Amino acid sequence: MEFTITITLVSEFILVGLLAAFSVAAVVPTIIIPVLFAPKRPNPIKSQTFESGQIPKGESRVHLMMQYYAYLIMFVVFDVVIMFMLAWSTAFARLGPSSALVVLPFLVAIFIPIWYALKLAGRREIW
Repeated sequence: MEFTITITLVSEFILVGLLAAFSVAAVVPTIIIPVLFAPKRPNPIKSQTFESGQIPKGESRVHLMMQYYAYLIMFVVFDVVIMFMLAWSTAFARLGPSSALVVLPFLVAIFIPIWYALKLAGRREIW
């Protein structure tokens, strides 16, 4: 029994090692190729701000509106936390009702950012 467990673990580590080797083999060329072929002599035309092929006008820095920032926070929070809630809910039948305490941190992780996002939006009355 010990021998088969050891062989299984070794074969799994070989797969992880192959995955790591593939990752390095995919990343190294993407770092080296631009260093070899990128233009190295800057001039005013190459250093100009790119505006979809048009001649740049005015400053390149602009003020970004943050009117949807609150909705962005809510999306990020829901996106991540709902994945954990889905995993918990699928295992709930097997774990039983005593596992309901496990989900409380995720509920807190949902409601605190929602409260903050609604405070930022200043629109509590529409919810």
